[in-house]
Amino acid sequence: MSRLLLVSNRLPVTVKADRDGVSVVRSAGGLATGLRGPHERSGGVWIGWPGDVSRLTAEQRAAVDARLADLRCVPLHLSASEVSRFYEGYSNRVLWPLCHYLIDRVPNQDRDWDVYRRVNERFADLVARHYQPGDTIWVHDYQLMLVPAFLRARLPQARIGFFHHIPFPSSEIFRTLPHRAELVRGLLGADLIGFHTLTYVRHFASTLMRLLGLETVVDRVSYEGREVRLGAFPMGIDAQSFENLANDPGVLEDVRQHREKSAGQRLVLGVDRLDYTKGIPRRLLAVQRLLEREPAWRNRLRFVQVAVPSRTAVSDYATYREKVDELVGRINGLYGGVHNVPVHYLYRSFNEKQLAALYRAADVMLVTPIRDGMNLVAKEFCAARPDEDGVLVLSEFAGAADEMADALLVNPFDVDGMADALEAALEMPEEERRSRMRTLRARVKEYDVHWWVRSFLDTLEAVPLPPPRAQPEGAEAALARMREARNLLLLIDYDGTLVPFAPKPELATPDAELLDLLRRLATRAGTRVHIVSGRPRETLETWFGELPVGLHSEHGLWSRAAPGQPWTALEGVNTDWKSLVRPVLESFVARVPGAFVEEKSASLAWHYRQVDRVFGARQARELRLHLGEVFAHGPLEVLPGDMVVEVRARGVNKGRVVGPVTDGMAPGSLVVAIGDDRTDEDLFAALPVGGIAIHAGGKDTRAGYRVKGSAEVRQLLSTLLVG
Repeated sequence: MSRLLLVSNRLPVTVKADRDGVSVVRSAGGLATGLRGPHERSGGVWIGWPGDVSRLTAEQRAAVDARLADLRCVPLHLSASEVSRFYEGYSNRVLWPLCHYLIDRVPNQDRDWDVYRRVNERFADLVARHYQPGDTIWVHDYQLMLVPAFLRARLPQARIGFFHHIPFPSSEIFRTLPHRAELVRGLLGADLIGFHTLTYVRHFASTLMRLLGLETVVDRVSYEGREVRLGAFPMGIDAQSFENLANDPGVLEDVRQHREKSAGQRLVLGVDRLDYTKGIPRRLLAVQRLLEREPAWRNRLRFVQVAVPSRTAVSDYATYREKVDELVGRINGLYGGVHNVPVHYLYRSFNEKQLAALYRAADVMLVTPIRDGMNLVAKEFCAARPDEDGVLVLSEFAGAADEMADALLVNPFDVDGMADALEAALEMPEEERRSRMRTLRARVKEYDVHWWVRSFLDTLEAVPLPPPRAQPEGAEAALARMREARNLLLLIDYDGTLVPFAPKPELATPDAELLDLLRRLATRAGTRVHIVSGRPRETLETWFGELPVGLHSEHGLWSRAAPGQPWTALEGVNTDWKSLVRPVLESFVARVPGAFVEEKSASLAWHYRQVDRVFGARQARELRLHLGEVFAHGPLEVLPGDMVVEVRARGVNKGRVVGPVTDGMAPGSLVVAIGDDRTDEDLFAALPVGGIAIHAGGKDTRAGYRVKGSAEVRQLLSTLLVG
């Protein structure tokens, strides 16, 4: 097992200071528990914020640092301002509500982004300082979404994983963020990006398509020459630990006392952080509604709501607490008596033994967040029921709902529906209760937190390390060789390479600056220029016919060596298939508004640049599959391009240009090909030994050099003229 570098907002410890000194105590949370074994076995390092230690004396700080070193924890200390703006500000006032679909809670102005970015960069710097070749880096959660890209820039060959512990919202929600693209690019620095559910994976894939035009193929996406994998890894709990606690004699005594206090009543339980995503007000209203419409349940129902204090420095949480306090008071005022109230509201933290006792004593567990990444409380309740009794009422908007179909699933926005489910849970026959709980427990025990860690790390370890990239920031080495060559042959693609893509092919006409650049290149001493494009020959002749350059149209089907010379075609190219393919493409035009068909001598192209990205990509995939099935062994081939599906005669490709144009070339000549898409890979593959291939963009490529797009291609060629 490689050494594991864990990176999270908080270290898995709690620093406590009192009159007797200072102590560092391990956390008991699910993440800390699950990762403790791999962390220790690999001899790894855990990097994160240790909490506020600013009030400690120098001696206490030294003691804390020594204890953290023993635990192989590396602290990243944050100033009070950074905690306020990075953690409480951007992370919890912007990302947290937005990812939980509460965009009305997101501030009108994005004041804390710069601090969020700067702290993420500090995390990356600290990780890079502790990184050793061969280490596996695992970054956790929404507070550190920029860290993977910062790490990729510092450690190009590192294996990096990221796990998003909260919901990833639909594309429409996520795209309301001002810095949406930077956050997505930040995540794409990882080799594996994990989410709790397939729904979140789909949301992220849709966001990639809409923001960056990146198409996800099954579970992976190509970005900047790398393959990034996406996956669903539902997090579990330490199920055996909770079961052991539930059988502890002390816990069983607490269970007896809870049931004694609830004698003659049914015990309903809620356990949550006091967070506005947890749905506590509507849950209270559902309890009220049941008591209101079914008087028989009054004095027979005891609802214990544990509310663990959370983010007390954030104003929205203080307002939320007041709302909950008011609801509890109102319900108890309406339906309580001198000796008993229906709602027992406990605003404090509970330890695991206390929680296990409540879980095992409860008849019904209400877990009804309005949105939750997973919700481990639901799983803890099941693990703590070795008696195989109790009913789980679970929000369909919790990630856990995807796994826990034997719970009673509810819409947390439907108060009447929740009241119905609560009543059904209270009246459920014992045989059904036990059957449901057995199934839930089997799932929770099999897919526990240790399975989650193994599953993610095994997938990450299986990802091949990123291949060395010759010039990830440009092609300076290639430029030096081009300058030194006595004879230079340039083979240059047009669309996406010399000019950006346009909505329609006819709109991408060359500008005066480009025409001047090509003319100057073609008249540079010892230099020949050929444009190798998928465009029709009529278009290339109109645009470049007066320039002293070679022209090759329709991916090399037609060629013209110099101005005034005739166009010649490859021999033996069959186009009889076009009459069969054209109706298929036109049928897809009819069903996809904005798409259109472009016809060339030996190819047909279905363009969808003006179509909604996600819808267009789905239709393009369906079209490729259909064409592949129908014409699999025909005289044609189907090529996916940038917002286009092209069908061309088999055997016609840009690589066939290389032989004729290099025939008779002087010894020591340098051939350079520049292109941006799949069709240019054929050109790169056909280059003679010693030739240079330069890819313009971020797709997978055989090219040894890379620039970022058409603007950098022009800059490269302009610099060649200056040298």
